[in-house]
Amino acid sequence: METDAKRHLSGFAERELGGVRYFTGGDGPPVVLVHGLGGAAANWRLIAPALAAGRRVLVPDLPGHGGSAPTVDGATLDPFADAVLAVLEAEDALPAAWIGHSFGGLVGLHAAARRPESVTGIVLAAAAGISSATRVGEVAVTLIGHVRPGRLIAPRRRQVARSRLGRTLAFGWWAVADPAGFEPEMAEAFLIGPAEHTDTLTAGRALVAGDPRRDLERVACPCLCLWGANDKWVPLRDGMEYARRLGAPLRAIADCGHLLIGERPEAVLAAVVDFLGSLD
Repeated sequence: METDAKRHLSGFAERELGGVRYFTGGDGPPVVLVHGLGGAAANWRLIAPALAAGRRVLVPDLPGHGGSAPTVDGATLDPFADAVLAVLEAEDALPAAWIGHSFGGLVGLHAAARRPESVTGIVLAAAAGISSATRVGEVAVTLIGHVRPGRLIAPRRRQVARSRLGRTLAFGWWAVADPAGFEPEMAEAFLIGPAEHTDTLTAGRALVAGDPRRDLERVACPCLCLWGANDKWVPLRDGMEYARRLGAPLRAIADCGHLLIGERPEAVLAAVVDFLGSLD
């Protein structure tokens, strides 16, 4: 059966390993694309197929998200990093470059700190973790995990995505700089996951459990910090701090919010392709 996520990752094969659903396509040096909190593999619909033209691309649903079973190993980053690394190991795709959006970037940093030989480089696309570790961030993430607003919208995702008002209500302020101009198919791709999620609260608790800055000195691989200049959810100042502490370049995309991988895919792709080329 063809799933929503598969329809949005054209040409990718759907697989499962230990309760983790993932998609794979292309051939060449391996790269893994990891979505954010409350996201799913379909979030990469405008990035993954383009990268698969010259690389082997793996796109997992994190535990508790999309078609992946929830973790039973507690609210830490370990089971999320281990789930992705297990997929890469099973696919003989280690070491790999890591492109992580929001929470996915934080998980990538954790994987690189724990298993440096497995990660060749990381693109931190609006990576969460710094502002999230504040008390305000903890309250916001916990509240969203309990209320799960995306699940209320998911059954009507097509109508919402194709309505200017619907996109504004669903993605205004926090997600994109121009919700009225957000591509309807991309908006729908961000609304697919919540219909399938079984446990995003554990990931949210892992996100706010600690301060990632304590472990950044253990990240030895090259990094790129990539941010939406108008990101109101994970502010640009977080990107500046990550860049400073990692000794990494920072690229800010104008007129772009938190969901940069969907709102400005061309700019994201250009930056990612340049970065991956520097690793080859």
